[in-house]
Amino acid sequence: QVQLVESGGGLVQAGDSLKLSCAVSGRSVSIYIMSWFRQAPGKEREFVAAISRSSTYTYYAGSLKGRFTISRDNAKNTVYLQMNSLKPDDTAVYYCAADRDFKLEITADSYDYWGQGTQVTVSS
Repeated sequence: QVQLVESGGGLVQAGDSLKLSCAVSGRSVSIYIMSWFRQAPGKEREFVAAISRSSTYTYYAGSLKGRFTISRDNAKNTVYLQMNSLKPDDTAVYYCAADRDFKLEITADSYDYWGQGTQVTVSS
């Protein structure tokens, strides 16, 4: 059974940085494409970023590219999301997800495993 556990969320001020972690257990994270999604209150879950198995490829939601960076450490079975210059609009529950497929996907339905989420709140 694959489990994903996010951590690192919290309450920050606009302009601050935050780094989220997603610890994977049960299987080696190296066999999965990993992504981050987020869901704000009253909104649908939206794609944030994805990273290929060996970190060769990354893909970002257009509006977030340049501020957010996804990375992974397969030896530690962990995926990260570095978020800089945070804005109040970034307030959401952030989820990591794992996909057994071979290409980066941006739709939530493509992912096989999900974490429980970590809350990020950005105050103005």
